[in-house]
Amino acid sequence: MELDRPLVLATRNEGKIAEFKHLVADFDIEIRSLKDFGPIPPVIEDGETFEDNAVKKAHFTAKVLGFPALADDSGLMVKVLGGMPGVHSARYAGEDATDEANNLKLLKAMEGAVNREAAFTCIIAIAVPMGPSLIYEATCEGVIAQELTGTKGFGYDPLFYYPPLGKTFAELTTEEKNRVSHRGKAIAELKSEFDKALIWLRQRLADEPF
Repeated sequence: MELDRPLVLATRNEGKIAEFKHLVADFDIEIRSLKDFGPIPPVIEDGETFEDNAVKKAHFTAKVLGFPALADDSGLMVKVLGGMPGVHSARYAGEDATDEANNLKLLKAMEGAVNREAAFTCIIAIAVPMGPSLIYEATCEGVIAQELTGTKGFGYDPLFYYPPLGKTFAELTTEEKNRVSHRGKAIAELKSEFDKALIWLRQRLADEPF
């Protein structure tokens, strides 16, 4: 089953775009991202949960561009920090923080911590401009490493150590990471139900032409 219009990934993050496109390569659907369009107003990610932000981004992108949109909100929750950085993961060290700045702030916050348990969470939302969204959720548990290790991936990958493979996410190949990561598992859940998702989208687009 096909859609008569593309599904837009509501992100300009090169790492996320590459991961999503790799994971959905066998879908019979045209995938675009915000990088394929001109400037659009930024979405203020002021939700209290990952789901709030994912739904907001998906609805906003669909409304502005006129295409169904897929948005994810993901982040790192560290147990000893009470779940921080959480929904603030991308801007933990400031609004325009780099991955390096976020990682260094986290390392500083974890100095001397014995309990280094952490988990990545990913929420995926698929939406048209109005009404409900389809939601997919997954987590991946690990620990915060003592130092940055590895050069692959993005975000907190150099600090997120995954015990079953004995490596940080930044040391994993794309295939290894996609099998175990929060985003990979959320996409896998979506893939397992993608025929149903396409039917839902077609119905929504028929009910709500835009």
